[in-house]
Amino acid sequence: MRIGVDAGGTFTDFVVLHDNGRLESFKLPSNPHAPAQVIRAGLERAAGSAKRVDVVHGSTVATNALLERKGARTAFVTTAGFEDLLEIGRQNRAELYNLTPAPRRPLIDRALCFGVEERTLFDGSVLRAPSLAALKRLAAKLKRSRARAIAICFLHSYRNPKHERAALKALTDLDAYICASHQISPEFREYERASTAAVNAYVGPLMEAYLTELSRARRFRIAIMQSNGGFLSASGAARHAVRTVLSGPAGGVVGAVTVARASGLRRLLGFDMGGTSTDVSLVDGEPRHTTESLIGGLPLRVPMLDIHTVGAGGGSIARVDAGGLLRVGPESAGADPGPACYGEGTEATVTDAHVALGRMETLLGGAMAIDANRAAAAIDRIAKRLKLSRDAAAAGILRIANANMERAIRTISVERGHDPRDFALVAFGGCGGLHACEIAAELGIRTVIAPQYAGALSALGMLMADPVRDYSAGVLGRGNLEERFAALERQAKRESSDAMIERSADLRYRGQSYEINVACPGSIEECAPRFHREHARLYGYANPNTEIEVVTLRVRARTALTKPSLGAVRSGAGPGPTRRRVLVDGGWRNLEVWDREGLGAKIRRGPAIVLEYGSTTLVPSGWRYRLDRGGNLLIQQS
Repeated sequence: MRIGVDAGGTFTDFVVLHDNGRLESFKLPSNPHAPAQVIRAGLERAAGSAKRVDVVHGSTVATNALLERKGARTAFVTTAGFEDLLEIGRQNRAELYNLTPAPRRPLIDRALCFGVEERTLFDGSVLRAPSLAALKRLAAKLKRSRARAIAICFLHSYRNPKHERAALKALTDLDAYICASHQISPEFREYERASTAAVNAYVGPLMEAYLTELSRARRFRIAIMQSNGGFLSASGAARHAVRTVLSGPAGGVVGAVTVARASGLRRLLGFDMGGTSTDVSLVDGEPRHTTESLIGGLPLRVPMLDIHTVGAGGGSIARVDAGGLLRVGPESAGADPGPACYGEGTEATVTDAHVALGRMETLLGGAMAIDANRAAAAIDRIAKRLKLSRDAAAAGILRIANANMERAIRTISVERGHDPRDFALVAFGGCGGLHACEIAAELGIRTVIAPQYAGALSALGMLMADPVRDYSAGVLGRGNLEERFAALERQAKRESSDAMIERSADLRYRGQSYEINVACPGSIEECAPRFHREHARLYGYANPNTEIEVVTLRVRARTALTKPSLGAVRSGAGPGPTRRRVLVDGGWRNLEVWDREGLGAKIRRGPAIVLEYGSTTLVPSGWRYRLDRGGNLLIQQS
């Protein structure tokens, strides 16, 4: 048995692959105060009497600790004279024209930043080695600091990590979580490398404790989804916690690619709208990866899928600001207290707006009732302040939420040289199907897919993922590059003997500041034409006669697993449609409401609502819909 688990802000999703190939899915309300308890309860329910179960889990522990600044008390150890490295950062200003911007809140207090007298030069040669006495004094200072975690980052350690290893050895006896930058991100650029190591140390103890609690259920072999679209062992996740900051959204991208290919589509925009946030991604044949990301204002330099997140979800809270304008999000009602219609909260949310407009009546296939009167009361409070009717206020909340999510899709498409009209929109998450067609119409997208298990597609994607490990070496064009590639491959084979090896390199024209990653199945010289083509695609020109500089070598080890087969949904196996009054297309209409299993390949026309466990899809007027060969709900503009 295999189980995929996605811990969201409102619900925790479970998708179970039984040993006979049957898939099932269910949800449990999340508990932000005790997430591991929810996971263990769901696993026990799913596993039944099975004695050994493989679990791939998308964890939000590292993400939440980083965003909420609730990580461990962390110390930073660096080359003497560079103790202010994390605080100074880069000169880039997020608010270019603001003369009095709010100061950045550093992850680590300046009092917990320590310098060591040592120096490795840019070419890896040693100018000054740290003395044993200095390292002993450092250990004593760290012990007095009561730091629970320690991040080590010396200058140019990506070229020669000897001094970081000496520091690790000297600090072994301390009761703390310790990591060094050459273990986490052995790459060029000291600030990004230091920030990545610091984040890893900051969230590492929490991830370690969380995985220890999960491991008490002995029959479950738990792996953690990485931000790069593959998973790694629980022990690996504890050592490299920073690689899990986009754990759940990465599962959604893998799931979206899988279901889109079942429908014969390879160009897609992933639209994952959950209860707390919305994650969007672009796939042009293959998912896009990046090694440069900013999470919570902090740069991270580890391989991850290129995903853009906005604070817009079903639980996003609507409010009227001091200027009398309606705002939606990024604050969320989460799972506790949740939207007003759940029975505990009082704030109006996006979900409450859908309830007030008749688009939702129950949750989880009828297993969870919703309080329509409570939702209406919450919307009425907003309407009163805006001097609008309930219907107008609820519709306004949805329009603003749509605008926020539409802007996110433009960020990963239009702003990066892609026309969204050339892609299909794959909508999933509990709320994705309710907004997808309206957003697609604004962007000129003519095809929308609401996949099977749309409400738990991220968890399903975790069952579709492979074990993946990424290895890198900062080289800046120096040394025998083929030899460095071979060394990375040997390391990968030692840890994953049956893995497929993929090579790539970060290249740039000499004199440039930033790089482009391109596949290098052969030698560096052989991948130069790929670099010229990619540079021309991104920037509109290429300089084939200019020298190319190699900055970083990368190796990815992937072990291919057998994937579950989704199969086609049974056509017309469910009941026929019922009817419900819904506000759509600007007025109240009596709509057909279908159970997804009741649909077949027959083309039908909107407006209509399609229900399934975990998600609801709204098909407006001017759109036609049917189940396609892959079992997906295919919605297209008429």
